[in-house]
Order: sequence, then structure tokens, then C-alpha cells
Amino acid sequence: MTAPAPAIPSPCLTTSSHSPASSRALACSRSAAAPAARRSRSRVVVAPFETWDAGGETFDLVYAASSWHWLDPDIRYARAAGLLKPGGSLAIISGGHAFPKDADPFFRDIQQVYEAIGEDKVVEWPLPADVPDMREEIEVTGLFGDFQSRRYVWELVYTAKEYIDLLNTFSGHIALDPEKRDYLYRNVRDRINARSDPRVRRHWLAILNVARRV
Repeated sequence: MTAPAPAIPSPCLTTSSHSPASSRALACSRSAAAPAARRSRSRVVVAPFETWDAGGETFDLVYAASSWHWLDPDIRYARAAGLLKPGGSLAIISGGHAFPKDADPFFRDIQQVYEAIGEDKVVEWPLPADVPDMREEIEVTGLFGDFQSRRYVWELVYTAKEYIDLLNTFSGHIALDPEKRDYLYRNVRDRINARSDPRVRRHWLAILNVARRV
């Protein structure tokens, strides 16, 4: 289930290392970057990545975790390449909904409720190994090479309240009509709490995509 989300400027977090081999990184995030800045010698700039004035600065790394898809696809790669030093790296964490064969059946069963409120019903999710990395998208730009990727799959366990709190962070659920959202959450809560072990297992997939500026 997906729904459009409003455009929100991506804060740019610039960091620098004070080791002899000093390096600089630029991270793009739609979440508050201030806590990270307080833990390091960093500077936070709240501005759209596509139009941010870097003042001639270049970086060893441009990094985006689950935020790259929010950026303008006609600009983002050229913009990242222009902000990188020669040989600098672009690192993007992508992912998506993917479940292994032993995934919790809750996620298959709850699709009936999504369908009941007029949302898309997912018939079958891909396996984590079947979700493509970003090699093709990155290499076709001609701006980056030496592509490498690594994927990570892990499992977290949620109570009904914890899982509903998680759903409240998803843009598609935030955009739902309040009555539909209440109906969905009531069914989520009732189905999880009716289990002998009132928790749900949720798998996550993250793919680290790294390429160097040519």
C-alpha cells in the first residue's frame, strides 16, 4: 500500500574527520539530523538537497539512507557527482517490503483488511534475495563506477502497540482517511492480541549500494 507524501526538504548533515587522513561526508535525511550533529563535529543545513548552495565545498562521501527516492530523479545523480571529490563515493541504502519463506503469516492475513478499506492487496511479496539492487540505475548515469552492493535482512518483534506506532511513521498510513486508519489499526490490534503469543515478527531488508564518482 502506498500513498503520496508531501515534499519535505532533506537536511544536509556535513561531517568531517579530524584524523590525519581527513575526510568529509554529506548525508541526506528526511529525519532530524540534529542529534547526530550533537554527537560529532558536524553541521546541519536544512535545505533541499537539489538546490542547496555548498559554497564550493566537495566531499568524500554523499550518503542517503531510505531518502534517495524523495529526491528529484532528474537531478539527484548529477547533483551528487558535482558535490563529490574525484573518486568520492555515493552510498545509498535502499530496500522495500520483502519477506522470507518463513515470514509471519500475519502480514499475508492482514491484507484482507487493507482490501476492505479500498487499499491495494499484496498477493505475494518478493523474497529478500529477489529485490534488485541499484546497479543498473546508478551505472546508466555514466557518472559512477566500481559499483558494489551488500544486503542485510533482520527480524524484529512487536507488540500490537509497538507495531501500530511503527505504522504511524509510514507516509501511506499517515495519509489514510481517519476512519479507515482507525478500522485498520483496530483490526491489527485485535489480531495480534488474539494470538497465544501476542506479538508479530516483522522482517526488514536494507541494501547498501556504493559507487565511486568517475
